[in-house]
Parts: sequence; structure tokens; C-alpha cells
Amino acid sequence: MSTTPPVGAAPWLNPDEERAWRAFLRVVVAVQTGTARDLAAVGLSEPDYEVLSTLSERTGHTSSLGEQADKMGWSRSRLSRHATRMESRGLLRRTPDPADGRGCFLVLTAQGLEALEDAAPAHVRSVRRHFIDRLAPDHLIAIEQIARRLEEPHVHDDRPPQ
Repeated sequence: MSTTPPVGAAPWLNPDEERAWRAFLRVVVAVQTGTARDLAAVGLSEPDYEVLSTLSERTGHTSSLGEQADKMGWSRSRLSRHATRMESRGLLRRTPDPADGRGCFLVLTAQGLEALEDAAPAHVRSVRRHFIDRLAPDHLIAIEQIARRLEEPHVHDDRPPQ
């Protein structure tokens, strides 16, 4: 009898792989839940903070909606809807993109910068409490190495990673 799985069959996870995958998911949920709760206490969501912090680091406190959506892994329409809510709160404003008639730039407002500056200390404390301070330096190095590996372009084949 052949032990080769049929063509198109899923290569099921072995017990070690299954435990690693589920542990990864638990960690992501635990850290994101904690940091989201702490940001909510200062009046921002995680996506709000991501948009504001990105804009604060950009020249002119400006980014195209498309660049920001790509950075966040969101569709343009999803970010556009979120930006509308942030704009209504005075955290950012939109300006037309002269190079793209359908696009726009997101611009950090003074109120948005103030909200970010007010939230940043709480966010850093939260990241430390839920992540950094719970790990040894060698764990942080391992996470960086894993992240770099997972950020590499994925070559679609059935060979195991080297």
C-alpha cells in the first residue's frame, strides 16, 4: 500500500507542528487583546494608532491611502472607511492625490498628533507588559529571526524549508 498522499491532498500537520501553530495563534490573540484593551482605555483602536504613528513618521505627516493600506495589510476600501471615521474625529484629513484621481493622501492633523502623543506612553507600557518584559533577550532575537523568515517571499513548492 502506498504511503504517498493522493495528488491535491492536504499535508496534515504532525502533532509538533499543530502545537506550534496553535501556540502562535494563542500568543497573537493574547498580545493583541491586551494592547487593544490598553489603547481603548486612552481612546484609540489599534488601527487608529497604526495610522497615526505611521503618519507621524512620514515626511509632511502624509501617506497615500494605498501605501498605508499595504502597510496594514488592509484593502483600500477598508482603510478608506476607517479613515472616514478618523477624519470625523479630527485625527486626520484627506487631500487629493494629483497623480491618482481616485486616490488620496492621509494627513495627520494637530489633533491627531496630540492624540498620538497622549497615547504613546500607554502604548509602550502595554507593549512592555504584554510582550517585551515577558521574554528574555534571546527570545526577542528568535522572534526577530522568525519574523524575517516569514517575511521572505514565499516560493510555492512542496519542499520543507531549509
